[in-house]
Amino acid sequence: MPPGKKPTVDQPPLSAPAPITGERAELGPRKLIRSSLSEVRRDPSGVRGQLSRKPVPPEQTNAEAFYYLKQMQSRTPIVVLLTDGEELRGWIEWYDKDVIKLNRDNAPNLLVQKHAIKYLYKEEEERQFRRRRSRAAREDGPARSGPGDGQPDGL
Repeated sequence: MPPGKKPTVDQPPLSAPAPITGERAELGPRKLIRSSLSEVRRDPSGVRGQLSRKPVPPEQTNAEAFYYLKQMQSRTPIVVLLTDGEELRGWIEWYDKDVIKLNRDNAPNLLVQKHAIKYLYKEEEERQFRRRRSRAAREDGPARSGPGDGQPDGL
């Protein structure tokens, strides 16, 4: 045996195809189909076209309805400030597209049109704000200025 040759192995020659049997015989040879880059760029309905645009936000989020329903179910005391500066206190019994019904203790119930409302908030938030403000005032202490505060006159 010459030194450069390898021993032969019993294999069919590479040019002879293997016999196709069963389901593969019905499908035929497979071929990779790939679209060209120019087709992908022209087609806006592809995945790339969807990623470049933000979806349009919904016209109605139902956040207002969710808030009113939550406050109605828990009968949360609410403060309603009207556009003319008047303040109403009570709880929301029901609401509509244009109106809320405000139940009040020891006063008549009111139908308040939404366009007349400047804003509304929970009565509990008002109490928390007052507590924070009074706590901050106590920590700062009364501000002293004038004679006897340790500052020379004219400064």
